[in-house]
Amino acid sequence: MRSLDQLDRLYPPVTPFARHRLDTGDGHVLYVEECGNPNGIPVIFLHGGPGSGISSMHRRMFNPDRYHAILFDQRGCGQSRPFASTEQNSTDHLVADIEQIRTHLGIDNWIVFGGSWGATLSLVYGIRHPDRCRGFVLRGVFLGTTPEINWFLYDMRRFYPEAWERFSRFIPEDERHDLLEAYWRRLSDRDQSIALAAAEHWSAYENSCATLKAEMRHGGGRMALSLARMEACYFVNDCFLPPDYILTHIDRLNGKRAYIIQGRHDVICPPFSARALASKWPSAKLTMIDDAGHSAFEPGILSSLLQALDDMTKA
Repeated sequence: MRSLDQLDRLYPPVTPFARHRLDTGDGHVLYVEECGNPNGIPVIFLHGGPGSGISSMHRRMFNPDRYHAILFDQRGCGQSRPFASTEQNSTDHLVADIEQIRTHLGIDNWIVFGGSWGATLSLVYGIRHPDRCRGFVLRGVFLGTTPEINWFLYDMRRFYPEAWERFSRFIPEDERHDLLEAYWRRLSDRDQSIALAAAEHWSAYENSCATLKAEMRHGGGRMALSLARMEACYFVNDCFLPPDYILTHIDRLNGKRAYIIQGRHDVICPPFSARALASKWPSAKLTMIDDAGHSAFEPGILSSLLQALDDMTKA
């Protein structure tokens, strides 16, 4: 459960002023919502995972007087359909979806806000459509590289050995040499009981490592399937990106305002990636939060994200 102090940092609950169902034309229908001020600064929120979806808490990060906030569930997530589907689901598809949303809403350019996988997607979208991006607010940087994927699968045990032991023991010993492939086979199994069991173990592992404070950890249930299945699908396909794609092409975003908020003790997306990104992006400002992990709702992370959004309105 999140603390009252933490909730007090957010803007009051807000109801979307518009909701949309966008047909992508290839079997997916996206759930999109608009919040805040229709005449405000447009900002697109890109959730993490891949596979986690949006929540009402995410709406409350944006000043409803100043921002026209657009949130959507990525393919296979939340209220988008079909649920937990990996068909026609790749990074290229998601980038195209963002552009479809922008043109559908008649927005010329916007601020791009994303954390974790959402930061990855923000950066790929920006690299491919720099003229559509006013600036970026990024949290918990993940660059979609093989070393980062291997860190998640194997090296997080250096900090959370108990969680990793539970994660690995779900897989028979003779398959543990390749945990990703073993989980992917189960998560993509047509037998829902097999897929759900694997999803619960995958999700529990990730959630156990997400924050410094245990009481803030949550997850499981329906979202576990979309989260675990989508993450495994993207990981087994190297996030559908060439090696080092983001750092190789980040020069396309030179001059764009960017705020990078990173938890010093983020074990899921370690600070090394945020530092590497900032070192190649002169117009980006990196803020390291010394008493935080991965979650956007840890106090230090949340305060810095809200400050960055506030600063963006003053430009």
